[in-house]
Amino acid sequence: MPRVLRILNRLAVGGPVLNATYLTKYLAPEFETILVVGERESHEKSADHLTEALGIECVTIEGMGRSINPTSDYVAYQKLKKLIKDYKPDIVHTHAAKPGAIGRLAASAVKVPVIVHTFHGHVFHSYFNSLKSNFFIQTERFLARKSDAIIAISNQQHKELTEEFRIAPKEKFRVIPLGLDLDKFQTNQEEKRKQFRKAFGLADDEIAIGIIGRLVPVKNHILFLHALKHLLNNTSKKVKAFIIGDGETRHSLETLAKQLGIAYSTEKDTNHVNSLVFTSWRSDVDYIMAGVDIVTLTSFNEGTPVSLIEAQAANKPIVSTRVGGISDILLEGETGLLADVQDEATFAQHLLQLVNDDALRLRLGANSRAHVMQRFSYQRLMRDMSALYNELLEKKKG
Repeated sequence: MPRVLRILNRLAVGGPVLNATYLTKYLAPEFETILVVGERESHEKSADHLTEALGIECVTIEGMGRSINPTSDYVAYQKLKKLIKDYKPDIVHTHAAKPGAIGRLAASAVKVPVIVHTFHGHVFHSYFNSLKSNFFIQTERFLARKSDAIIAISNQQHKELTEEFRIAPKEKFRVIPLGLDLDKFQTNQEEKRKQFRKAFGLADDEIAIGIIGRLVPVKNHILFLHALKHLLNNTSKKVKAFIIGDGETRHSLETLAKQLGIAYSTEKDTNHVNSLVFTSWRSDVDYIMAGVDIVTLTSFNEGTPVSLIEAQAANKPIVSTRVGGISDILLEGETGLLADVQDEATFAQHLLQLVNDDALRLRLGANSRAHVMQRFSYQRLMRDMSALYNELLEKKKG
């Protein structure tokens, strides 16, 4: 049985941890896998519940978190080298930037037969200044030469990485979309909807809007709040919005809501009579998707946002910015409405349109589930990854 050492920077809620844990669990028994993780940041929601549910025991390496620190990074590199020497994997597969750097360097130094890396997103724009962004681009070009295959999770991301940023030749890349457990978004939907809406005092005719993710600058929640203000000023419908997640911009977003005159409650309140709720992190995403009526995303930069796949699995329409791989996971005009990231007016108008037009909202939602189920199931992910691993191992034998 081939051995895989899978390396992820942290067990924090999001697409990368779902991808890495599902591959660890469901590629067995064809592949034996150890999952290695670093530390998550304090504001991030732990995904320990996911590894516990899947029965996965992780190896934690200190210093392999998200932030760059030469001293701790070098210590993590040495620990990874030792682990690789002891485990003797046939494949080292890294996920995301930091483990992609440390992991590929360690695997290359120990001469692991096959080295694979997955880009879940990238930091080449909208995160740092041009000098720092260029440093990361040059680093990834160097690391690509140590990789036997590089995985992009969407066609748009593949185009960016090969044509815009020229990380590596196209033949080194494979496009393997995320695969998720989507069945729970169609199970007991009516009961879940009732429970969620009762908890937040939502009336039957009240339209609930959700945005899910880390509260960090690149997620651009400022756009969401401005669009919500426009909506509240221009609709006669009852509306309640939910900002689901937490992070470093939480305080500034609450301040902006006050400045815009949007009254809000938080996870600490028992009554939610206002138009906006900051819920902090929640793990019951299937209940959230059942309870809301519209799902939004406002990011400057994305790979393949899990929340939009899950929303479509739950038959929810989407309003989003047109960035990253989003155009690959929804059908514009059929399952969602898109606006250019700088076009705040169009984004706000799309949100208003979906709230006011009941028929459009229901039509876009009804189209969604069939679109994502075939393309983003975890069973499809296992087939794709197994085929790639076996292909690369056969090449090494030849």
